[in-house]
Amino acid sequence: MGHLPMERITPTYPFMRCGVDYAGPVLVLNRKGRGAKTVKSYICLFICFVTRAIHLELVSDLTSDAYFLALKRFISRRGRPEVIFSDNGRNFVGLMNEFKKFLTNCSSDIIEYASSQQIKFKFIPPYSPHFGGLWEAGVKSCKYHLNRVLGNAHLNFEELCTLLTQVEAVLNSRPLSPLSTDPHDLQPLSPAHFLVGRPLVAPVSADMQDTPMHRLTRYQRVEQLRQHFWSRWTKEYISEMQTRIKWKENTVDLRPDTLVIVKDDNLPPLKWQLGRVKNTIHGKDGIVRVADIQTTSGVIRRAVTKICPLLWDQPEMDPASLS
Repeated sequence: MGHLPMERITPTYPFMRCGVDYAGPVLVLNRKGRGAKTVKSYICLFICFVTRAIHLELVSDLTSDAYFLALKRFISRRGRPEVIFSDNGRNFVGLMNEFKKFLTNCSSDIIEYASSQQIKFKFIPPYSPHFGGLWEAGVKSCKYHLNRVLGNAHLNFEELCTLLTQVEAVLNSRPLSPLSTDPHDLQPLSPAHFLVGRPLVAPVSADMQDTPMHRLTRYQRVEQLRQHFWSRWTKEYISEMQTRIKWKENTVDLRPDTLVIVKDDNLPPLKWQLGRVKNTIHGKDGIVRVADIQTTSGVIRRAVTKICPLLWDQPEMDPASLS
């Protein structure tokens, strides 16, 4: 595996260097009321190379004009980027993707527009999708669960745009690392800290996940979809943060004051249960199996399988072993 490019490791403002990709299509109602028809729309995803923050825009079609309007909305809210990276129009294999067609037909217009806005627009090499793994992962996080949550629910453009904005907040609330080394600090660093300077919060709402759809208003239906997305995505995110090593080898055990995420399936959207390891309990084999965790509501005891460290402490290396 090669080293990370300089654009990924050089500190700068959020979205100064970013990647863009399309997800979809998603079906949207063309109007309210009876006789409404569904039309294709697309999700335009921007992801920051440095902070990993995500910005979502709903696009009505695959035309250069629709893309330019989405780019203008993005610049108005996030600032003008220096460089935008994108897939190459020729890197499809087998069935041609609609976005690849769009890039192939409109790449010259996009580059000309970006140059007029003093933005560098760069394409990754053809037939090299792994060069765009950063935005491909962002598309997967957004699209995989969103498709399953939406199902046969047909929202109009305004409702789907609202849902995407709330999904964006969910993705940008994910903990990345401890905010400080203070053992009493239970706050994690998230992409939201780079965007708004503080954690994102969600409006208080009743739990509607198990409420039948016919008893919900249109507004409540959007809220139900957001709660379903949160429930599905958080379980996958925490599971991916836990390295699957229990059947292979033992690694560094949990250490006191390590900031951890505690798995809890009943938390509301944008709410993460975090705490600091206070005490560890070893099994008969000498490996940590249970830990006491100091949270804002008190000390709780959980098995290691329910604990996800935000940042593993690296073992100190013996200087003698380096000589």
